[in-house]
Amino acid sequence: MARKMIDCRKVPNDIGCTLTIAGTEEETLEAAVSHAVAKHGHQDTPELREMIRSGLEDVSPAMA
Repeated sequence: MARKMIDCRKVPNDIGCTLTIAGTEEETLEAAVSHAVAKHGHQDTPELREMIRSGLEDVSPAMA
């Protein structure tokens, strides 16, 4: 099973967030949406979910 990750440092944000989230695609998506809502003030919308999903990256084998 491929692991995915998302790194707040790669997305412009007002709070200087440095969080990186990794796991299965669905785990990472759910955690990233929760984080975006709680810490960045976003609304949980289909558009937010698609934006986050499109920003997911494969985790390199050394980190898997």
